[in-house]
Amino acid sequence: MPDWLLYTGSRRPHDGVDRLPPPPPWRAFDGGPLLPFPPGPSGNAHSATTYRPSEDAVEQVNAALYLRRPLLVTGPPGTGKSTLAYAVAHELGLGPVLHWPITSRTTLRDGLYQYDPLTRLYAAGREGAPADEDVGRYIRLGPLGTALLPYGRPRVLLVDEIDKSDIDLPNDLLTIFEKGEYEIPELVRRADPSAEVMTADGPRVAVTGGTVRCRAFPLVVMTSNGEREFPPPFLRRCVRVDLRQPAGEAELAAIVREHLGPLADQSDDLVRRFFERSSSGTLATDQLLNAVYLCRHADSGDRQALADRVMPYLSGPADDD
Repeated sequence: MPDWLLYTGSRRPHDGVDRLPPPPPWRAFDGGPLLPFPPGPSGNAHSATTYRPSEDAVEQVNAALYLRRPLLVTGPPGTGKSTLAYAVAHELGLGPVLHWPITSRTTLRDGLYQYDPLTRLYAAGREGAPADEDVGRYIRLGPLGTALLPYGRPRVLLVDEIDKSDIDLPNDLLTIFEKGEYEIPELVRRADPSAEVMTADGPRVAVTGGTVRCRAFPLVVMTSNGEREFPPPFLRRCVRVDLRQPAGEAELAAIVREHLGPLADQSDDLVRRFFERSSSGTLATDQLLNAVYLCRHADSGDRQALADRVMPYLSGPADDD
């Protein structure tokens, strides 16, 4: 194993992230004061401890950590794009993964923070309410906004299915990723622009001057199913890795054993059936896992027929337009 690798794919927790060298001068950030790093598991223990990353994925994760750049992970459904984030957080002890699922209606502000003016207005109208209500009670940082807080270690942020976003979101993210900071206008406009705000996954934290600036740039894992093209400036600033489906029956059988243990015994016929059917359309590995589990517990005379019913095609053949 090369000595430079911090994340090794071993699935065994260790403190290798402490060997992370200082960032390149153009990616150094000075946010503060430092916040206590949130303890706890990654949030998906089973997937994190059974994931089998490719050598390319391991190297590109480390490149993203060293260069303080976001990681763009592409590949077919079921190849472990999202799981990679949990596996890294588990092995390197980077705490709970901050999950930001993307839809066509998602905006940059959704990821940074939310402000609830209606509840604040209602509270201000109550009899005996203080003249200067604590505005921080009505601000909650989003997953991206929380990841950019001044922690001493990088948080792991999973930006899931960024290819489903509005066309402007990737470019909007570029500015945030380059600056490593953002403003909260609702605080900046106040005479005292400081407040304690809620985070996406923990206690309230102090924001000074209405600005959040990171210290350790987060490990941003952005997943894409390849449903759209991204702007060249966005791609240029990302470290990229493309995940593939298992190359053969032996590799896939090993994945099934990792997930299901003894339940995977005598599942060779279902693994073989998965490969036969995958030549006619797109299937995902998690569909096979579901089929193996169900067939081991269901009293069915025709295992393959039952497996076929829980492995529906996600798309037709590659040449089927």
